[in-house]
Amino acid sequence: MRVVVAGATGAVGRLLVPLLLEAGHQVTGISRTLAGAEQVRRQGASAVQVDVLDRDGLRQAVAMAAPEVVIHQLTDLSDADGEATDRLRRDGTRNLVDAARSAGVERIVAQSISWAYAPGESPADETVPLDLGAAGPRGAMVEGVRSLEETAAEMDVAVLLRYGILYGPGTWYAPGGAVAAALAGDSEVRFLGSIEADLSVMSFVHVADAARAAVSALNWPAGPVNIVDDEPAQAREWLPVLAAALGLPAPEASSGRQSWARGASNALARSRGWKPRHTTWRSGFAAQRP
Repeated sequence: MRVVVAGATGAVGRLLVPLLLEAGHQVTGISRTLAGAEQVRRQGASAVQVDVLDRDGLRQAVAMAAPEVVIHQLTDLSDADGEATDRLRRDGTRNLVDAARSAGVERIVAQSISWAYAPGESPADETVPLDLGAAGPRGAMVEGVRSLEETAAEMDVAVLLRYGILYGPGTWYAPGGAVAAALAGDSEVRFLGSIEADLSVMSFVHVADAARAAVSALNWPAGPVNIVDDEPAQAREWLPVLAAALGLPAPEASSGRQSWARGASNALARSRGWKPRHTTWRSGFAAQRP
């Protein structure tokens, strides 16, 4: 299968490209930098340097690749700029879908998130609506997710992978990453998350498991699918385990909770044959011990 990967050098994309090649697919990776395109070529795939916000350049790149499917792994999180990521979800997805449809592509697999659900007490499944009434920065984030998913759904088949919090190589939660710096007391470090050990519940997924899900999703039916591990957990549970794995002190436990922080269920993904190799963040965090 001919596959275009947009965001081929991100935390998921860099693991996804070799998995696709290993599965026998013909891969073209898109990167906005020359260094990124060269990285993709070193992995054995074709590459094109283009910014997805360059509407005409992207359309030309996708047309030349003539893919049968497009995989959307676009993020803009290196500077923890939520507005930039919201723009990429909105405008970048718009350009990518238009380019794909112009090239006759019928299927897209797109990266979304699993913590945009409306508030509740139990882990959310895919029938729970998005938290469209949220205020402030969260409201802008959820609106970006809504725009991404609705735009992707204009394709004949759109599989929307609602990833949990990504950890592992290249993420904020890796050794030497932003979360480690915050736990070490660096007040200047930026990341879109929290190190408050409260009762808020989140779901995680290792980047390698996220990449494997994207390969599997090439053959899945349309719709959203939570891609998370088996153990949603309160921050007061997972933060001490992460801190210990990073060799850093854990923050003191607190009793607050964000009402939307409910975690997510992976029952649908498992029913389609996907199973996380890191079934829980407990072993996953320990495996990335520096």
